[in-house]
Amino acid sequence: MSRINQPNQTNQTKTKSTFLSSNPVMRRLDKVHEVSADNAASYGGIAGKTIYFLLFTIAGIVIQLAAAQYLASGETFNIDYKGFEVQLYQTEVFVLAGSVIAAIVFQLLAFFARPTTPVTGALYCITQGYFISFLVFKVLGAYDMQYLGALALLITMLIITIMAILYATGAIRVTKKFKMVILTLFITVISASVLTFVGYFIPFTRPMVQAMQQNFALSIVFGVIFIIIAALFLICDFDTIDHVVKDRLPKKYEWQAAFGLSFTVIWLYLKVLDLIITIAGKNNK
Repeated sequence: MSRINQPNQTNQTKTKSTFLSSNPVMRRLDKVHEVSADNAASYGGIAGKTIYFLLFTIAGIVIQLAAAQYLASGETFNIDYKGFEVQLYQTEVFVLAGSVIAAIVFQLLAFFARPTTPVTGALYCITQGYFISFLVFKVLGAYDMQYLGALALLITMLIITIMAILYATGAIRVTKKFKMVILTLFITVISASVLTFVGYFIPFTRPMVQAMQQNFALSIVFGVIFIIIAALFLICDFDTIDHVVKDRLPKKYEWQAAFGLSFTVIWLYLKVLDLIITIAGKNNK
């Protein structure tokens, strides 16, 4: 594989590189200036690797279902999750907490240690599949409402299709103003979430935080905003993938492009599922 420098393309890429990109993976790809003459990235290669990562998410679901019977041991206690009362075993909680910690570690490694992305990205997807399976088959399954997981999948696929059409037809263009809107929405919601978390541990503000958390309308508003943000991030991901292919980046960067897209898709699904669980939990009460 030969690499050549093309000043025009490099300058063009620099104008596109910005901290307003969708996620760390895509942002780092925007800053890559390598060009391959004979082994460049392709849409097919990125699509295949995206499927590879999503298949590991399915593997995580299978692992959770297979391990459930072996984790049914130890002390049990009940928790209320968005209106669903669920009985958990102590071992289940430890494994679930471990998967959350592992997800953070694998996510960071996949983001910042590019050579490890094929492995660490796959392991991250397994942890997310495990968590998805826990929500669908443990929380919703206790009330025979697993079908809501399939409903969330259909809605997610519909959103992805709509976003892909809007991007392909040029109805939505990734401009600096577009990215600024996403950044503003993202910072607003994240800031509110952090303030809520901190406020819960302050005695003076705790009653107000608890009232906000129990406010059904507010939960729905935040859920919808997160879904909108994730959907808009998809547009940015599509745009970055376009640059990876059209600017002829080396084929090795297909892995990060694919993981970046997979990360957004899984995040979108979890937000859709969370909103559905919130609505179903309200009705369940």
